[in-house]
Amino acid sequence: YWVANLAAKTLKQIGSAQPVSSLMFAKFSPDASKVAYVSEHNIFSEDLASGKVSKLTSDGTKKLINGTFDWVYEEELDCRDGFRWSPDGKSIAYWQLDANKTRNYLMLNTTDSLYPFTVPVEYPVVGENPSRCRIGVISLNTGKTTWMKVPGDDVQHYIPRMEWAANSSELIIQQLNRRQNESKIMLCDAQKGTVKTVSAETDKAWIDAKPEAIGWDWINQGKNFLWLSEKDGWRHIYNISRSGQEKLLTKDAFDVISIEKIDEKNGLIYFMASPENATQKYLYKVALNGSGKATRVTPNDESGTHSYDISPNGKVALHYFSNSVIYPTSDVVSLPDHQKVGGNTVPRRSTIPINKPEFFRVKTVDGVTMDGWMVKPNNFDSTKKYPIVFYVYGEPASQTVTDSYGTGFNRLYIGSMANDGYIYASVENRGSPAPKGREWRKAIYHNIGSLNIRDQAMAAKEVLKRSYVDTS
Repeated sequence: YWVANLAAKTLKQIGSAQPVSSLMFAKFSPDASKVAYVSEHNIFSEDLASGKVSKLTSDGTKKLINGTFDWVYEEELDCRDGFRWSPDGKSIAYWQLDANKTRNYLMLNTTDSLYPFTVPVEYPVVGENPSRCRIGVISLNTGKTTWMKVPGDDVQHYIPRMEWAANSSELIIQQLNRRQNESKIMLCDAQKGTVKTVSAETDKAWIDAKPEAIGWDWINQGKNFLWLSEKDGWRHIYNISRSGQEKLLTKDAFDVISIEKIDEKNGLIYFMASPENATQKYLYKVALNGSGKATRVTPNDESGTHSYDISPNGKVALHYFSNSVIYPTSDVVSLPDHQKVGGNTVPRRSTIPINKPEFFRVKTVDGVTMDGWMVKPNNFDSTKKYPIVFYVYGEPASQTVTDSYGTGFNRLYIGSMANDGYIYASVENRGSPAPKGREWRKAIYHNIGSLNIRDQAMAAKEVLKRSYVDTS
């Protein structure tokens, strides 16, 4: 890492005394007088004026991890950066993971040397305990760490999210039990280490960690925050106070895909949703005070998949759009009226000459309605029969049926299936992360390998009934 002084036109290397390529997550203090970073599982602070380096933790090893995470947190909970500056710059809150009792799983590296060698990774297989986790707050003045007294077994619980609670005296954390069907939001006193639960939730299947690994959606000068929950059957936005009072803000029977922007000045929340078609995404807005219904911001004549990068003041946004037959394009729009102020012209017609995906729905014998797409061969003749190939994923991490550019492409096939006379298709089974409600997404709980396979098979049976599909 380097710090560039734009006025003096100078460069200063950070952490030059540390091993090469060992620094991670370098961040300025709020007043930009210091930079903190992680090196070899310890946290350091470096004063930019004097160059003085303070080693804030000294117990870090490959098995005692400060300021970053082990494999489970990285891979399953999307955790990488494991420390946070306090708003006043006087303290740093951080995760510490104790993997001393977690056995190594040996990975084989066959690319970085002439002979392969093993790489040990701390990995708890089924039935083994994960790493112990705790949260500490270290004072830059005293070097002392205060550990948060989070209730519950620190081995059988995860703490996937932690931030300063809109001030320098409290932290806010999300705790999940190991089965991840109990979630608690807690406020922690940074000086005393005491903890109180603000909100708690249980689910028969699982509860997701807060989607964003960094940040917290505070409103009302830090007195309240926004939270996504599926507890009423849909992923909705709630306003939660520090005392735990909750208010439902999105009352309609459809999922909030993600919160895009909180515009407190104008009393609006912008979010992504697609109430009528789970293959698409559109921008919606709702009043921050919960009054009225959510309304669509994206124009009705732009069917497909949209995304937005909204400016800090909420007045303009970079707008990205594509669908299965229109190449990705972007423009700049004003909000909330969605008027173009710059950029490209959004196409209204197909930019793909042939082999356009056709979207369809099938209802299986189990009463499950599934979305699908199909690409037919060149010069398709409905009186003839064609072999069909299905693209299957079927797990809870991704959708295959989306109205976006690239849908219908077969990257696993050399050449063109359409040119070679094949029908290429995909259907979306239950358990996919489609915005179709909690029951759809969580039907796969304890059913992976049975429910998803049956959905795919029953949908395929319906598709095979079409006269032009060769079933021989």
